[in-house]
Amino acid sequence: MRIAVVDGQGGGIGKHITEKLRRELPENVEILALGTNALATSMMLKAGANEGASGENALIWNAPRVDLIVGPLSILIPNAMLGELTSQVAQAIASSPAPKILLPLTRGKVELVGQRAEPLPHLIDELISRVKEIIETCSRSK
Repeated sequence: MRIAVVDGQGGGIGKHITEKLRRELPENVEILALGTNALATSMMLKAGANEGASGENALIWNAPRVDLIVGPLSILIPNAMLGELTSQVAQAIASSPAPKILLPLTRGKVELVGQRAEPLPHLIDELISRVKEIIETCSRSK
């Protein structure tokens, strides 16, 4: 299984997700760090991603070539992350056949109604738990 962790700006959220995925998933699960910029990608690589790529083209190219996409909800919103997330990247991620497990984090003028306020570590724990369920389901299907 190949999991893409997508993040931008300083890469802090992607770093935390990658660290937790690396600790809790089997060695054969490949983690691909996809950053909107080199700093975000670097942070995820340092956290244990197998490979990394940065920028619009890398995100567009890899989105349909992974088995699972994780990151903050803002990766589906054009111009999010202070403009780092282009419309083409948002479209490529949204159109990818890969399931997406997203943290309900946004900045700016997007508000999610009905979401409970949880600290980031708790949200990441939920994300990891869901990734494990998907991996187990895929393993049983083979």
